[in-house]
Amino acid sequence: MRSKTLEDLNLSLALGSWLQLGEAASKVRFEVFVHEQNVPIEIELDEMDESSLHAVVFNHAHEAVATGRLLPDGHIGRMAVSKSVRGSGVGGIILQTLIEEARQRGYKEVVLSAQLHAMGFYERYGFKAEGDIYLDAGIEHKTMRLVF
Repeated sequence: MRSKTLEDLNLSLALGSWLQLGEAASKVRFEVFVHEQNVPIEIELDEMDESSLHAVVFNHAHEAVATGRLLPDGHIGRMAVSKSVRGSGVGGIILQTLIEEARQRGYKEVVLSAQLHAMGFYERYGFKAEGDIYLDAGIEHKTMRLVF
């Protein structure tokens, strides 16, 4: 069975700057991190948003339903998928898009901070866990790395 595509799901993906996609990315991040996971709103947005490449998936009504970002140092972060499309493959599409962007920029690896419950998701894309568990916004995380 082949993987679902954005077209199969009636979705579209946009890549761009915070200026272009910040409002849409914020909607998904607030829904997932602030409302579902109780991350304090004041730490959800940070100074890295302005310098990062953002990926946002939109549904047929042009509502943002998933997002992630690639920082200038090769870190992937703020991966968030709305409940309405979880399990559809959208998170993987965002992740693969950001990995490919990192490759095209000449990065030798990408690194991310995975919530423990999401480690299996990242392992399916070749990421390897390293180091100790740590807390970020009161949620257990582990560093994961994918070397190209």
